[in-house]
Amino acid sequence: MTMAVVAGPDEDGLGDALEVGGATVNRAGGTAARPQLEEAGIVDADLFVLTDARLATSIPVAKDLNPDVRVVVYARDTVPEFARGQAGHIVDPRLLDAETVAEELL
Repeated sequence: MTMAVVAGPDEDGLGDALEVGGATVNRAGGTAARPQLEEAGIVDADLFVLTDARLATSIPVAKDLNPDVRVVVYARDTVPEFARGQAGHIVDPRLLDAETVAEELL
């Protein structure tokens, strides 16, 4: 079973779509800093879903804690350059709905 950690407000419902698809979804609260990521289970996660590009500093932290985690940015805003190389997928919700993205990820 796929385990995902979602950080950010997830207004477009990717976390819910992943759950419908059978994934276990945990939420990293606040700014998704190291303690919040650890509490959400990033060390054992298969996916790290970021829904707010302003929280992009959490990407290198997540990769440090779990080098094998797949990073998906599902946000309307531009992802900072430093984080682009660590994100496996960057998707704008205006282009693909959450259900389609979840289906592809699972």
